[in-house]
Amino acid sequence: MDVPDTPLAVGRTAEIFAWRENQVLKLFHAWVGFDAVEYEYRIARAVQSCGLPVPQVGEIVEYKERYGITCQRIKGISMTESLVRTPWKIFRYARRMAELHARVHAVAHPADIPPLHPKIARKILQATSLPARLRQKALNRLEQLPDGHGLCHGDFHPDNILLTPQGEVILDWMDAGMGNPLADLARTSIILKGSIESGQIRHPLLKRLARLFHRAYLARYFSLRPGGESEYALWLPVIAAARLSEHIPELEGWLVTQAEQGLSQPLPV
Repeated sequence: MDVPDTPLAVGRTAEIFAWRENQVLKLFHAWVGFDAVEYEYRIARAVQSCGLPVPQVGEIVEYKERYGITCQRIKGISMTESLVRTPWKIFRYARRMAELHARVHAVAHPADIPPLHPKIARKILQATSLPARLRQKALNRLEQLPDGHGLCHGDFHPDNILLTPQGEVILDWMDAGMGNPLADLARTSIILKGSIESGQIRHPLLKRLARLFHRAYLARYFSLRPGGESEYALWLPVIAAARLSEHIPELEGWLVTQAEQGLSQPLPV
């Protein structure tokens, strides 16, 4: 079967095409090796077995010397797109995102999911724009923070939540890991706050709405899983340091500042 000439979406590592009836094909670029594709496939299968609202994964295919993964085609729009269309729903969506995130974190000891701590450490080591003194501080802080055994999405934000008539579907589990849910919560905060503070969101009104969304999301999350506010704050500079590995130019200055300010604070005794 041939794929259509025009993809449905294009990302850094892959293109998404319509594929057979009610399926899509995530076709990876030629430079993405089979091992990486197989890794993402195994993660998708493992997450699917947890009973969460995720697309049903199909199989690995080879197409014109490129590898791909087939999965269920979900019809809907992202939470981000819906927020742009209906900004008055900001608090409803913030609470709902928190509820979904808490549901993910309630999955304990997920099978076949790699540990989160080593993934974060690797990212910190790969963050070339992070000064060496901060890299060591971030690694030291990571070692001191408690590990965990919950399912962590690794890239949880409104773009990765699809709204459908049947309910929300959580997308893009490539960075999933087993670890401390508060690290995953901090990752979401760094993504949201970074988009506000770095200039990715430019309009003053949109900045204000995004700040309100973030506050409402955190408030709802901690109402569902109370007691982790102080530890969450300790994770923020570590996750900021790790995000520097993604080499997003407009974020780098802000992320270095977040890491430096946060890591200068000693851990509570």
